[in-house]
Amino acid sequence: MSPRRFSPRLAGCCAMLVLAAPVWAQADASAKAAVTAPTPSALPAQLQDFSAYVDSVRKQFDVPGIAVAIVKDGQVVLEQGYGQRELGKPDAVDARTLFAIASNTKAFTAASLQMLAEEGKLKMDDRVIDHLPWFQMSDPYVTREMRVRDLLAHRSGLGLGAGDLLYWPPTSYSTKEVVQRLRNVPLATSFRSAYAYDNILFAVATLVIEQVSGQSYADFVRERIFKPVGMDESLVDMTALKPGMDVAMGHAKFNFTELKPVPPMAWSNNSGAGGIYASVHDLARWMNVQLAGGKLPDGKPLFSEDSQKQMWSMLIPIKISEPPVPELKDTRPNFAGYGEGWSLSDYHGQRLVWHTGGWPGMVSRLTLVPELKLGVVVLTNQESGAAFNAVTYRVLDAYMGRDKKDWVAAYAAAVKKSEGNADDSWQKHQAARDKSGKPSLPLASYAGTFRDPWYGDIAVSRQGGKLRLKFSKTSQLVGTMEPWQHDTFIVRWDDRSLNADAFVTYALDPDGKVREVRMQPISPMTDFSFDFQDLRLSPVTEAKAKGAP
Repeated sequence: MSPRRFSPRLAGCCAMLVLAAPVWAQADASAKAAVTAPTPSALPAQLQDFSAYVDSVRKQFDVPGIAVAIVKDGQVVLEQGYGQRELGKPDAVDARTLFAIASNTKAFTAASLQMLAEEGKLKMDDRVIDHLPWFQMSDPYVTREMRVRDLLAHRSGLGLGAGDLLYWPPTSYSTKEVVQRLRNVPLATSFRSAYAYDNILFAVATLVIEQVSGQSYADFVRERIFKPVGMDESLVDMTALKPGMDVAMGHAKFNFTELKPVPPMAWSNNSGAGGIYASVHDLARWMNVQLAGGKLPDGKPLFSEDSQKQMWSMLIPIKISEPPVPELKDTRPNFAGYGEGWSLSDYHGQRLVWHTGGWPGMVSRLTLVPELKLGVVVLTNQESGAAFNAVTYRVLDAYMGRDKKDWVAAYAAAVKKSEGNADDSWQKHQAARDKSGKPSLPLASYAGTFRDPWYGDIAVSRQGGKLRLKFSKTSQLVGTMEPWQHDTFIVRWDDRSLNADAFVTYALDPDGKVREVRMQPISPMTDFSFDFQDLRLSPVTEAKAKGAP
């Protein structure tokens, strides 16, 4: 989870191969109806009204569509869709509707590496430079000591979401170019000393898989995982989506207020971090393989129990914070940490192995309770972590024999507080603003090209009496700069679905020339992958302009 709002990047991704249209696309409506029908007799008493409950979640958190699958003791006891694939259109969500599962992809990347390790093609404790000799972090010691296992554990020393602007929103950098730019991304802590969620090291993991296997990431996952598991509907990249497919449209609250559809996004330069599209029908099969210790339905292993133990073993602890509101006190774990592509914690005495995923317009959660042989996955087509949590905890309580709790009200209280905190933050900015503080230079003096060591160039130009800011490699990051106070502006992005407007502050030298430009998100609700605060932008001189950005 993000320290701001829920991260569409948890985020914090896509693959490079366009897959053939799967056979399920031709399935008739009656077959779908049979698959999506719930089995009330197999459900605990608390879940007999589950359809009505999910609809109440959708209504409270303004989510057009939700899909849920529950597995127990190796059986699929429910896989069902609720609501609409797209706001204002009649197509309903069902168990075979594809959603972007985002960072739930990370478990597939971890499994891929462990499978290659079982084949003797690598060791999880190999140095990354043993497989990618050109790999480089900003610190020589970390470069030398970074192991394959470290790529999966968020303990590298990078800060939260470090480098995400290299691929979020989508950029024109290749995967290799993204990884090469790691050498200029500064570390925030010492190596293996602290947890900080990242996506960029999963790009490194993607390249290791390709180097060792001799296949593209998409080919490997499709042939070695999807096919044996029976995930016939799943795709590794949104570019494989075809017209007429049963796929959900994402939705976001433009300007944090108005719910509208957002177009699908491809993240082809960081496949292993989160690009998979899947249905709850397919993910039910994935959960059963996980709960069976890596065994496929025919008893053959996809990966060994030992590999699973490694993936589910804590590599870095995570600090436990108090819930944002008293209504969520029951969710506070006794332990929390991260393994290889999995979050690890507990809930009322039961170990949880889980992950969330965030994408523009879609967020999700997959949760396993190994000792109960229980799994639940919740996919949504709106950016509401509250919705998937309210559904997940209702299911966990039912199978743990706990009394019903009003999770909808509990998470509604948390959302209200988060929105209130954002309002307070903006009011503080307003109170501190010197409204008489005009720009100290003519607008034309703020224009130019500015370069960050790891991202590259942004351009500020004067157009029609206004300043326009454009990120060179990110087509969506284009906006108008409005004076705020003194030498600080606010950039308001043309794409209002981003919810990522930012302060842009110029620092001047003694002669009144621009020395540096810094940025930071305005709202605490902005997703952490808009890591503007990590940019160190300096003017590009004529000499610099001749070099590569």
